[in-house]
Amino acid sequence: MMKTKHAFWLTACAFAALTGLAQETAAPAAAAVQPGKAAPAFTLKDIQGNAHALEAFKGSYVVLEWTNYDCPFVKKHYETGSLPALQKKMADAQVAWLSICSSAPGKQGHFTREQWLERMAAVKAAPKAVLLDPDGRVGRQYGARNTPHLFVVNPEGVVIYMGAIDDQPGVDRTIMDKAVNYVSQALAEATAGKPVSVPATAPYGCSVKY
Repeated sequence: MMKTKHAFWLTACAFAALTGLAQETAAPAAAAVQPGKAAPAFTLKDIQGNAHALEAFKGSYVVLEWTNYDCPFVKKHYETGSLPALQKKMADAQVAWLSICSSAPGKQGHFTREQWLERMAAVKAAPKAVLLDPDGRVGRQYGARNTPHLFVVNPEGVVIYMGAIDDQPGVDRTIMDKAVNYVSQALAEATAGKPVSVPATAPYGCSVKY
């Protein structure tokens, strides 16, 4: 009898855990962000406490990168220098790169200001700003599911790309030179006056730690 009760309790706990996970991952999916539609407005503070409104970047291309420096997928792109190099390239092209962290307090990727500065220096990160979204409001608004998960917004405030950073999912660093970077591709096409050939892809990486 005790074994039966114990097995029932474990099954119930497992079901509850799975149900909770399904609810957690389903919440961002309700967002209405789509290529060709206006990017939802938001204002977030950076690690220095300064407020940044998406509206302030009207007239410029903007890249929104959901990040978590402890995620192995994110580490792949930062520790190889690939993402910092892309951020610097975009800055030179007057593209505003905003990294957004939606990790909740106590969850992986949630850092203090001092920890952010230390971690950014270690990987030579070069975004225009790191914006903090600890309550997950903006992440859910955009339907951000993974780290990394990227959105490209044009000067009119319209989303022209959303999804994965490239076409090489996984943490294998030896094949990154074969990757097609969707963010670079979308910006190159858009700035040349061409339609974005791949406006949406499935993001890959760690789940956002809401």
